[in-house]
Amino acid sequence: MRRLLFTVVFSLVFPLSAHAAEALIAVASNFTAPMKKLAPMFERETGHKLTLAFGSTGKFYAQIHHGAPFDVLLAADETIPAKLEQEGMGSRRYTYALGRLVLWSAQADLVDGQGAVLQHTPLGRLAIADPRLAPYGAAAIQTLDRLGRLAAWRPQFVVGENISQAFQFASTGNAPLGFVALSQVYVDGQLQSGSAWIVPQSLYQPIRQDAILLGKAEHNDAATAFMKFLRSEAAVAVLRDYGYTLE
Repeated sequence: MRRLLFTVVFSLVFPLSAHAAEALIAVASNFTAPMKKLAPMFERETGHKLTLAFGSTGKFYAQIHHGAPFDVLLAADETIPAKLEQEGMGSRRYTYALGRLVLWSAQADLVDGQGAVLQHTPLGRLAIADPRLAPYGAAAIQTLDRLGRLAAWRPQFVVGENISQAFQFASTGNAPLGFVALSQVYVDGQLQSGSAWIVPQSLYQPIRQDAILLGKAEHNDAATAFMKFLRSEAAVAVLRDYGYTLE
């Protein structure tokens, strides 16, 4: 009787341990900071385990086609997940966040609230993510083009493989200016350092960031639970803290 009672109590107190699963999540570089906060929240809530890989969406697409065992892709755009879905390599796709582009400098007085520095003669490098691989890089090109300043600034580009590398160029001073993701420089609605101009969304196409369940992850409890968790109130609150918006 005592052994039976212990078994019942144990199962009530630790209901998730017997069903814990693991998932490998491919995460777009711009989503690094919020994902590092979301992952432990998810693990505490569900008992599942996540392993995170960060990089450019374009490179993840190539790796998935070469057999990389990712269970979920959190992309920086909607195009790559849509292609994977069309190719029969994923399912349950949805937009988990709308990304925001920001012109940022580590120097406190270089960028004003209107981004007027872009209208001046370029005096230093401008960091952007590779527009062929990174949606934030494409958004930077669109912004400069619509401002009529692309030709003036193009010779000053220092191009990062992804948005994390573009931010690194700007944060270390290798480039005085950088087009980066708002989530990289804002937390709790506050600029963490330097100076910034949040680029009006009218200057670039919306950066819809889609999540997609990959391959055979339909049967992975951790992966399917995470896809659901990402739409929870707790997760959405974290996204807003980092400057993301929702449709």
